[in-house]
Amino acid sequence: MKTMLRSPGGKEVTIGDKAPTVLIGERINPFGKGPVKEALLSGVMEPIREEALKQVEAGADILNVSVNAFGIDEGVVLPRVISEIMRTVDVPLCVESRNHVALGETLKLGCGKPIISSVTGDDHILDEILPLVRKYNTVVVALASDAAGIPKEPLKKLQIIKEIIACTDQMKIPRENILVDCIAESSAVNDQAAIVTLETMRNVKRELGVNLVLGASNVSFGLPNRTVINSVFLSLAIQAGLTCTIVNAAKMKPYIMAADLLLGRDPWARQYVSYYRRLKGVSPH
Repeated sequence: MKTMLRSPGGKEVTIGDKAPTVLIGERINPFGKGPVKEALLSGVMEPIREEALKQVEAGADILNVSVNAFGIDEGVVLPRVISEIMRTVDVPLCVESRNHVALGETLKLGCGKPIISSVTGDDHILDEILPLVRKYNTVVVALASDAAGIPKEPLKKLQIIKEIIACTDQMKIPRENILVDCIAESSAVNDQAAIVTLETMRNVKRELGVNLVLGASNVSFGLPNRTVINSVFLSLAIQAGLTCTIVNAAKMKPYIMAADLLLGRDPWARQYVSYYRRLKGVSPH
């Protein structure tokens, strides 16, 4: 199955089985400390533009944008940030919000064909977000979670995803416009967390055939040397059917490209070799 994204300027990115893993840059968000958070609070957009450029230069195919934090009026700030990013880089966007008013104002700007992240199995979230997905023909992330929280069993996670997809089917939202997130949790808290996520991914892929997305860094939360853990986990996830991932592109791109190469998703190693030639300033030709 192929999922197509499009930037406001017309650049297309395709997510699909056996294709190279698509990278969604994660760093435009209000979490932690730093210039991006300060920019979101102050309204000074230059750090946002700089971070967008850095992520694209580092190899992000899509940019994830989140502004939801205490003290930020999402209905005002989200459209403004998205507008600034659209003027700065030409890549598809992943708009992370469950504020249907803020999403509506943002999508009115003409965002190409973005991702909306995300919906859970909660009825009120589905009722508010899915009409926007249908109206603007966006892609949407379906999370394996509901009002009771994140299940610990793979089959329960699968059941939630099936229920969400039953709703999208009813609304005639095509399955190629669905990305499923089976949710990575910290292995520091639960030593079975990664195993549950990977088994859920295999089940979803086998039974529903949809594309899979994952915010992989959660798996290493609370542990030292997180890049090592994340890179190994991503390799296992790609083998289990992962087709796109939300990451720090500057840190994770080499590991993801190596996994793609070894799993037959980079014919003749073209992307891997071209990437390293560009890093050394050598023409890929």
